[in-house]
Amino acid sequence: MREEGHEYNITSLQRGLRVLQLLGSAGRGLPASEIAKQSGLPVSTVHRFLVNLEAGGFISKDDLNNYHLGVACVSLGQAAREQLDIRKVSLPRLEHLHRSTRETVHLTVRHKLTAVYIDKLDSPEPLRIHSRIGASVPLYCTAVGKVMLAYLEGAEQEALINQIEFSRFTKNTVGSIQELQTQLAKVKKEGFAYDLEEHEPHIRCVAAPIWDHTGAVNASLSVTGPAVRMSTTRLREIAALVREAGQKISQELGFNPASVRSAVNVRPSSTRARKVRSPQHISRARALAN
Repeated sequence: MREEGHEYNITSLQRGLRVLQLLGSAGRGLPASEIAKQSGLPVSTVHRFLVNLEAGGFISKDDLNNYHLGVACVSLGQAAREQLDIRKVSLPRLEHLHRSTRETVHLTVRHKLTAVYIDKLDSPEPLRIHSRIGASVPLYCTAVGKVMLAYLEGAEQEALINQIEFSRFTKNTVGSIQELQTQLAKVKKEGFAYDLEEHEPHIRCVAAPIWDHTGAVNASLSVTGPAVRMSTTRLREIAALVREAGQKISQELGFNPASVRSAVNVRPSSTRARKVRSPQHISRARALAN
């Protein structure tokens, strides 16, 4: 942010937020030494942040001197979720999909090169997929991500795609820009996207876009389940339900197809294809989701 020629870049605040992000993504408590190691900050600096964050209730320390996110983070997270109007508008449609399919239903929004889960309803079946609100997944190899990519304006879409590092998560993961663009053209034509074990083995998903009042697609909804229950025939049946739910949510958010210019069709890029990265690059791709 710039104002009157000055750049507002509060380093200490950014470092403190980085500590919170590390604790949020760790999935377990971390000692101060490990926080210092992962953040790249001096131990003395980390201790100062920890003392202040603990005093504010943003973190807590257990009997083993491991630090965890505190109750203040819980309160902020809940407040943030409640302020996302799309969650309130979408919930009845998500619940209807949940009852109709008995599979896990997700609501996601786009953040840079990832799709972030902001709401979910778990499948009641004994065999079901595991995910959590706040987690993020790559755009290029997930159904929820591909529908958001497909409806970006041409220049914005091309710029975003050119930032992607195509890491292979499974044998089905998309491997180049051209292959992804072919999929996106099909997504835009059909109005939904599939993930056929592209991000995780044995997991299949179908997603549809959600338009806001401006006609932009920065959110999507999906139904996800184990491949053993998600046959091609069933995926097609669920796709129709998901697409209809997305259209109804969009209308309730103020989207009017008649008054908003149609999205630009996906156009082939002159950019040369980038091949799938080797396994050592996967860790970097996963870091984007944290």
